Amino acid sequence: MSELITYSYPKVALIGECMIELQQHANGNLNQNFGGDTLNTAVYLSRLLGSAAQVDYVTALGDDSFSDAMCQVWSDEGIGLSKVQRLPGRLPGLYCIQTDANGERRFLYWRNDAAVRDCFTTPAAEPILAALSEYDVLYFSGITLAVLGEVGRARLLSALGEARNRGTRVAFDNNYRPRLWRSVEQARQAYRAVMHEVDLALLTENDEQALFGYTDSEQLLSAYRDLGVSEVVVKRGAQSCLVESMGTRVEIATHPVQKVIDTTAAGDSFSAAYLARRLRGGSPEDAAQAGHRLASLVIQHPGALIPRSAMPA
Repeated sequence: MSELITYSYPKVALIGECMIELQQHANGNLNQNFGGDTLNTAVYLSRLLGSAAQVDYVTALGDDSFSDAMCQVWSDEGIGLSKVQRLPGRLPGLYCIQTDANGERRFLYWRNDAAVRDCFTTPAAEPILAALSEYDVLYFSGITLAVLGEVGRARLLSALGEARNRGTRVAFDNNYRPRLWRSVEQARQAYRAVMHEVDLALLTENDEQALFGYTDSEQLLSAYRDLGVSEVVVKRGAQSCLVESMGTRVEIATHPVQKVIDTTAAGDSFSAAYLARRLRGGSPEDAAQAGHRLASLVIQHPGALIPRSAMPA
């Protein structure tokens, strides 16, 4: 994945879904925000890279006030909106986070009719798909694959192939959510189809075990090595992560945290910091350390996005 470090001003597009986020407190009160896995990564990536990169988000929203507010928040975070479709009469999805005393999460979703499901099926999507090859790096997740549907996935897969033929590099975070798929076999087929177009795979070990049944990290890494993915990161929660790149493997310990408040976006923030450090010329080991550092800060705050003042220097 050494190609990631050659860009002086990288152009990065993140593809996926942002939803209305409701954070439920112990007293039953709800705090409203916005969140989604790839959007969380986009925000953290934009904060980390600042004016040294172009970070755009690719999605579809409605023409409602919540969608207006989302776009304003993204713009304030420095995220480009030129690839955001606004579909008349549609709405974004919604989810609620319920967090237990240990910081572990439970999610409730209302997203079946979300505008993003038609992100790549509209006539307006054609120039957006064609423009993906203009980016240096494309980033998406397993949730992206699920919410796009079969037609959208097929069009994205075709666009990824064309983009890589022109030198674009592709990063993928597995983020497997069983409830978004008709069956585990459908999910497996979708993941395997795109993996041949992936240069950097950021994998949560538990998700890989649930999806493919890998018994340990060795089996997981061997499978991705056989698929030809040149750089693989295995995220293992509070345990150390494993990074295998260009035939070399390193193991990086996490940053200790005394009290976990909320693990929402821990993996998303890790991925952002990892990618940011690689784009700035850091080694995989440096990138993993940066990922652990940011994730350790994120899990000490409620919700997906921490205040900018809490970001690492």
